[in-house]
Amino acid sequence: MQVMIKLGSRDHKQLFCRSFLDTYLDYEPENLPWPDLDPVSLERLRGIPFWREALLTESEAGVMVSAFAETITDPLIKEAVALQGREEHRHARLLRHLIKRYDIEMSPLPEITVPDQIETAFTDFGFGECLDSYFAFGMFDLARQAQYMPESIFKIFDPILDEEARHIVFFVNWVTYLHIQQGWNLEGLRSFRAFWHYGKALKTLIQAFGGSAADQEGKPFTASEAGHFMDDLTANQFFRTCLDANHQRMQRFDKQLLQPLLMPRLSKLALTCLRLWPSRDPVPSVQRG
Repeated sequence: MQVMIKLGSRDHKQLFCRSFLDTYLDYEPENLPWPDLDPVSLERLRGIPFWREALLTESEAGVMVSAFAETITDPLIKEAVALQGREEHRHARLLRHLIKRYDIEMSPLPEITVPDQIETAFTDFGFGECLDSYFAFGMFDLARQAQYMPESIFKIFDPILDEEARHIVFFVNWVTYLHIQQGWNLEGLRSFRAFWHYGKALKTLIQAFGGSAADQEGKPFTASEAGHFMDDLTANQFFRTCLDANHQRMQRFDKQLLQPLLMPRLSKLALTCLRLWPSRDPVPSVQRG
C-alpha cells in the first residue's frame, strides 16, 4: 500500500519538482514538422484573432518566470522554475516562427519589463494560467473535432498543451508547499487564500469576454477569443468538452500531486444546472466554415 506524502514536506517538494524536471521534452520550434498549408487552412490560420495576445502572454511569461527563478534560494525549486521560464521562452519562439512561416500580420509588441513584485506576479500568473489552460484544453479539442486545421498542426501543438498542464500542476503544488512553509497549515485557510487569488484571475477572465481589441491586450487570449471557434456550440457541449479534455491531460500525473480543481468543479456545477433546466433547442454541430 502506497503511503501518501504529506503536503508541504520535503517529500512533497521532491515529488512536484522532480515530476516537472523529469518530464521535460527537448525540441527546437524551428525543427518541428511544420506543414505547407492549403489556401483554406492558411486563411483560417491567419484569421485566428489571438496570435498577438498569445505571443505577448508567452513573451511576458518567459521574462517574468525566468526573473523569478533568480530570486529563489531553494536549489531544487529554483531549477524547476528556471526550466519553466525556458519553456515559456520556447513557446514564444514557437509562436514567432509560426507567425513568420505563415505570414500572419501582427503589430509590434510593447517593450517587456520585469514586474516589481516578482513573486506576486508569478503567483497571479499561475492562478490565471490554471483557468486559461483549462479553456485551452477544451478549445483545442473542439477545433480538432471540427477539423478546423489539418491534423499536422494539432500534432505540433499537442505537446505544447501538455507543457501547460505540467506548468499548472507544478504551480498548484508549489503554491501549496509555499503556503504551508509560511505557516498556513490549515487547509481551510489555504483554500481561502487560493480563492482570493482565483477571484482576481476570474475577474480578468470575465473582463476578457468584452471590450475592444486594445482592451484585450494582456488578458487571457484563449478565453477572450473563445467565440471564434464556438459560434454553434451549446453550453453543455462546451463544458463537457473542457471537462473531458482536462481529464485526459491530468490523468497522466502522479495521483499524489495536487491538480487545479476550481474549473472542473464549476463545469460540473454548470452541467448539473443545465440538466435541471434543459434547453429544448436541438444540439447544433460544430461549425467548420
